[in-house]
Amino acid sequence: MGGQRVSGVPVIDGHLDLAYNALNGRDLTLTLDVLQSGDPVAGQTATVTFSELRAAGTRVCLGTLFALPHSADAPGGYCDHAQARAQALAQLETYQRWEDGGHLRRLRLGKEVAAHLAGTDPALGVVLLMEGADPVRDADDLPFWIDAGVRMIGPAWGRTRYAGGTDAPGPLTAAGRDLVAAMCDLGVTLDASHLDDAAFWDAAELGPRMVASHANARARVPGNRHLSDEMARAVVATGGVIGLVFLDTFIRPGVHAGAKEVALADLADHARHYAKLVGWDHVALGSDMDGGFGAERTPVGIERYRDLPRFLEELPAEHRAAVSGGNWARWLTAHL
Repeated sequence: MGGQRVSGVPVIDGHLDLAYNALNGRDLTLTLDVLQSGDPVAGQTATVTFSELRAAGTRVCLGTLFALPHSADAPGGYCDHAQARAQALAQLETYQRWEDGGHLRRLRLGKEVAAHLAGTDPALGVVLLMEGADPVRDADDLPFWIDAGVRMIGPAWGRTRYAGGTDAPGPLTAAGRDLVAAMCDLGVTLDASHLDDAAFWDAAELGPRMVASHANARARVPGNRHLSDEMARAVVATGGVIGLVFLDTFIRPGVHAGAKEVALADLADHARHYAKLVGWDHVALGSDMDGGFGAERTPVGIERYRDLPRFLEELPAEHRAAVSGGNWARWLTAHL
């Protein structure tokens, strides 16, 4: 099924770090074979290029602005807001350059998503998602990013100035509360992926519209990176959609990273868990297949992005089109 649409519905991927990869030296305008032959990112075999996305039938994705914080593993990461903002602005410029070159179309409104899905433009439609809010100076800075096309913000990655996050427990900060309140006022959707439980529930109390662009089920894999059942229900209570992540250690506990021992059926277990909990109408794709890992850490049978539709064969036939893209299409056209 690789590269084929399901029941005429195009693929919509809820999470791809396209510009982040470009600034790491990957030229996504190349074919994958050419990119892999000179891949500048060591130890992570590239899986995503624009041609791979087309081959998979992907018409739209949520493309991130992701600023990487400083750490022992990322000595070039940001140490303050100004550095985080500079990373995000450089990525924004990358999206603009790609758009100028005809590789993608930035989509800001639901009617633009609907027209792109119905049309024949071969360019990838991209809705901008900010992953980790440190590039935002404060709540008063939010209109700048909205004008730039950002329609969703995840306040956390690890800990940020706004929220506790993955492996960094903590609530919303005072600045985080102000930011989420401003997001509610201005119609910016909150991406719950990466939020620590305390921060998640603080945010939920403020009443934002929520999605989880890339978050698997904690019932299958322990840890605060994944959604508890209660969190998944809260996301869906706002009408939200949850995207499934294709990273091995997010799919099955106790696996050896990169050992290629995770099956697509294991990822389908997450889909079925969410479906039992909140219904198939809220289960979608958020592959994150270029998000700091390569083909070494995808499920068996997924060696490059065009293989992604193979996952859909593990799902009930009557729900494949919805998970492939129908659920994201419904949400995007209704809420952007």
